[in-house]
Amino acid sequence: MAENSIDVRYVADLARLKLDESQIGKLQKDMEAILSYISELNELDVSSIEPTAHAAPLTNVIREDEAAEPYGRVLLDNAPELVQAETIKLPRVLPGEGSN
Repeated sequence: MAENSIDVRYVADLARLKLDESQIGKLQKDMEAILSYISELNELDVSSIEPTAHAAPLTNVIREDEAAEPYGRVLLDNAPELVQAETIKLPRVLPGEGSN
């Protein structure tokens, strides 16, 4: 970046923010400091660094899909107030008939 300047009033107008003069002055200095720091970062040689999407490597945890015994009645016994005809009754999520 060749220029370390930003029009805070213009950005505030785009964001529909009402700022007084003291806030504009402080934000102007803060934005210029950020742009200056970005300029310094642009000078770094990062050609030997592999690009990443995350700071830490992420992998999916995948397990084999194996048949097992169902939880059965044990699951229903844990919430007796929600059990209705051997199923768990939950509040409606999507609007439909009978909803408020």
